[in-house]
Amino acid sequence: MTEIASPHISYPRITVLGVQPGDPPFRIVEIDGAVIGEAKSFTDVLVAAAAYGIPVHDADDPAVVRWVGGDKLTWHPR
Repeated sequence: MTEIASPHISYPRITVLGVQPGDPPFRIVEIDGAVIGEAKSFTDVLVAAAAYGIPVHDADDPAVVRWVGGDKLTWHPR
């Protein structure tokens, strides 16, 4: 048998965690599982991705970006 028993599961390289209280509120950004900083806007996420050479053509694609605790438009605590 040449096939593996479990399917390959891929995770997006970018994870944006939930909104943290602050002035202004921010979200922690991870790339490849390492915390790389905080984002105060969607633009900050795109800038961080570009700095690591990751093209983001569709930020709503869960294979590209994992949004935890909201989506790309969530930047204030609920």
